[in-house]
Amino acid sequence: MSSDAVEPLWTPSPQVVEQAVVTAFQRHLAETRGLDLPDYHSLWQWSVDHLNDFWLALWEFYGLDRFSEHQGVALADDAMPGAVWFPGTQVNYAAYLLEQGQPDDVAIIATDESGAVSSLTRAELRAQTAAIATALRDRGVGLGDVVVGYVPNVAESVVAFLATASLGAIWSSVGQDYAPAAAVDRLGQLRPKVLVTADGYRFGGREHGRLEAVATLQEGIETLEHTIVISHLGEVGPDERWQTWAEALATPAAGFDAVQVPFDHPLWVLFSSGTTGRPKGLVHGHGGMLVETLKTMSLHWDAKEGDRVFWYTSPSWVMWNLQLASLAVGASIVCYDGNPVYPDPSTLWRIVAEQQVTFFGMSPGYLQASESAGVRPAADFDLSHLQVMSTTGSPLSPHSHRWATREVGEQIPLYSVSGGTDIASGFVGGIPIVPIWPGELSVPCLGVALDAWDEEGRSVRGEVGELVVTRPMPTMPVHLWDDPDGEKYRDAYYSTYPDAWRQGDWITITEHGSIVIHGRSDSTLNRNGVRMGSADIYSAVETIPEVLEALVIGAEQPDGGYWMPLFVTLVEGQALTDELRQRIVDAIREKASPRHVPDDIVEVRGIPHTRTGKKLEVPVKRLLQGQPLERVANPDAVDDASLLEDFARFTRTSY
Repeated sequence: MSSDAVEPLWTPSPQVVEQAVVTAFQRHLAETRGLDLPDYHSLWQWSVDHLNDFWLALWEFYGLDRFSEHQGVALADDAMPGAVWFPGTQVNYAAYLLEQGQPDDVAIIATDESGAVSSLTRAELRAQTAAIATALRDRGVGLGDVVVGYVPNVAESVVAFLATASLGAIWSSVGQDYAPAAAVDRLGQLRPKVLVTADGYRFGGREHGRLEAVATLQEGIETLEHTIVISHLGEVGPDERWQTWAEALATPAAGFDAVQVPFDHPLWVLFSSGTTGRPKGLVHGHGGMLVETLKTMSLHWDAKEGDRVFWYTSPSWVMWNLQLASLAVGASIVCYDGNPVYPDPSTLWRIVAEQQVTFFGMSPGYLQASESAGVRPAADFDLSHLQVMSTTGSPLSPHSHRWATREVGEQIPLYSVSGGTDIASGFVGGIPIVPIWPGELSVPCLGVALDAWDEEGRSVRGEVGELVVTRPMPTMPVHLWDDPDGEKYRDAYYSTYPDAWRQGDWITITEHGSIVIHGRSDSTLNRNGVRMGSADIYSAVETIPEVLEALVIGAEQPDGGYWMPLFVTLVEGQALTDELRQRIVDAIREKASPRHVPDDIVEVRGIPHTRTGKKLEVPVKRLLQGQPLERVANPDAVDDASLLEDFARFTRTSY
């Protein structure tokens, strides 16, 4: 695939390049190692060819020896899985985050649908973290114990994580939109000692009280010894069943110090979506997350002291964990508890303006919703502080990319980023010294030995291949939870290519080195031997004004046939007329592939997603192939399980 005929949407000015943190890093390499790496490609190539030197240089660049000494080796063993990073090094992720910034700097800004805004300075954040950590320690929490959160996206949730990590205990959380059974299914397997939760959250103009759900968690997680409840809705008072957050904050904490732990000591457990089975618990270490998130936040996102980072997210999603790293570079976090399109799709843009956000992260779906609603961000709001935008969660279409550039500002880069909960970081994304092409991800990330392989494990360019990583990353999981012999780990990532991490995404590496994401390889469309990613179809169809969202499935049939329907959700008031059907077909034929025109176009009331916003292509495919609903997906892991029931009913009655 070549996009040479397409002009970049954004090209960095000489001033942007000169002032970028990554440029300062290049100068550091020239001064300390005599390296001449004049452009990004040469820097990236050096970073993956010389992993040990790259990560040592990054350690030096950020002066991490002030916080923890290392033994002069970054990568002692490059086995995959089983790489050994910074042997003998003692760190604490939370301690580093808390050390940054000046006492009066704003650390966290919290807002919600009620319009209330509160903030914590760096000094207040340190004091609250010490108090909560002491309260946890007084309840017996120590090295390797587990503290879990059933929490909204509020400042107290950040404090609870930092307090847990500072003790060398392990954190894991889900948002309060999860049903209690789904929360128990995830958090209960960790055998936690303490639950941090809240009396409820705000979403869609309503307050959702969760004290009954909290009682269910207390009953369902047998190992719980203590519960702390945040009064977010003002409904919590003293009770023998819990300690209030205010009571925990009152714990004397004089002289509290964070506990130094080995580099790969568990920091948190993140969970896979769990749509088709029990969620996998992915364990990441303190040191790996520290060096990887410094690289991402600073070198790739160019975040600096004084910046304000706002990513619309939930404590259920890895992006909540990643935004915490804003604190590591002296920036502040903006937390929002609410619906991104309530009372209208301009809500997040309003927050960006009012809170003077410099870095704004969202999903491609939010850009599409903004366009469909006629929002004009730059015209409607003062976005003068905004410097960078980014999207993840699904592929960004060229159309939405162009709309954002036109309506937000041609001077503001929009990075499309792709990574995973698996590595709690990115494989590919943007960087401020490289142009951005519409719908493409500009670069493989530093230190990520990314490639595209065919079925035989051969590297390919300009054509679709599997996304693989051929050398270790510091945030590849230390292990999976309850996987003592590593069998689940190897089966999840190394069963296809024994010597490379396979992520499960189809990508194309273009002639100018950017990356196009086509979607999940396990849901790839394969008609008459010609493969195409579902993202290419969505990019074509979802530009049609009447189409709100689409889902395309390629289902192999028992008789050897292949059925490829396209399901569409339409904007309210629109109908699937013959004329609209033809426009959909024409768009796919012209913008994607004439070989991948769907066999049927079916209107549905909604498209089911995971709770982090990914379309449920594989479960719907299995439904269409005749598998029963109870075997294709866990309803607790779906944003609206009734939509899956619609597809099951469609299979029974129409197919």
